[in-house]
Amino acid sequence: MAVAAARLKVLLHHLQHPGVGFTAVPTSGEVQARPCPGKLHYTLEDGILSPQQRQFYEENGFLLIKNLVSEENLDLFRDEFEKICRKEFHVPGLMVMRDVAISKSEFASDQRAVSKIQDFQENETLFKYCCLPEILRYVESFTGPNIMAMHTMLINKPPDEGKKTSRHPMHQDLHYFPFRPPDRIVCSWTAMERVERSNGCLVVLPGTHKSTLKQHVYPEWEGGVNKMYHGVQDYDPTHPRVHLVMEKGDTVFFHPLLIHGSGLNVTQGFRKAISCHYASADCYYIDVKGTTQENIEQEVINIGRSKYGLDSSVTMADIWSFKGRLVQGQRTSL
Repeated sequence: MAVAAARLKVLLHHLQHPGVGFTAVPTSGEVQARPCPGKLHYTLEDGILSPQQRQFYEENGFLLIKNLVSEENLDLFRDEFEKICRKEFHVPGLMVMRDVAISKSEFASDQRAVSKIQDFQENETLFKYCCLPEILRYVESFTGPNIMAMHTMLINKPPDEGKKTSRHPMHQDLHYFPFRPPDRIVCSWTAMERVERSNGCLVVLPGTHKSTLKQHVYPEWEGGVNKMYHGVQDYDPTHPRVHLVMEKGDTVFFHPLLIHGSGLNVTQGFRKAISCHYASADCYYIDVKGTTQENIEQEVINIGRSKYGLDSSVTMADIWSFKGRLVQGQRTSL
């Protein structure tokens, strides 16, 4: 019973997860789809993707779909986010995150200090995003028909306060996930307004999804780094980069091993995006002890013990098993 109670606490106080970030640099040009020899294994045949789209994702690890989510839905999500910032109601399990620079400023209690909310699975309005048919029909091409929504975020990247804390280190999302296989996991990330380099658009390193999971640690940045913003240490800084300029409603799907980030927001506005990480319900949990992910698990557990009195037996797998929600098909392993 003690363990069960502790695990229920995890539902309310669980893992903080980074969004995106890194200082943008010029790209070498648009990435083109090239024929993929042999079996295609990052995508599935029984899906909506065209052969050209499958080849592009297989080669590059991401796929941008224009004008996928309606303006009506995005405005609904924006209104709900603002209500949450005004504390008009309580959402169980919701994590409200504040930028490390703004949280120490005069705006610390203002909604402008909220840089991200995540784990909104208990909010019916925001969770609607994870269940949109127009999203799931693409997700199925990566996960198969049994789909779990595992991690949810609405990102409100703030104007940079001069300390460069609005950027996010280059990273692989799989660092935070104790479930496998990675090829049956995908993120959908939708722009809630025009996203460009000036307000910190996503930057991706095409083809890096073919690599293994790398060691992640906190970058040594002046000005501070937000909690849980771990970054990849050994990647090729000369690797070609693509900056994803997106209009409102555009959605990018990407692999959890793709190295990606985003840069500074040098505008006076907030850059909003909404996202969900999906996984096949047939995925399985792993023990991350003795792996490159042990540092993030230990950090999460230590925070849980010191702040919330969580049982020492709680693992990252326990945390994620509470967070996952079935959105299509049948729940099996996860």
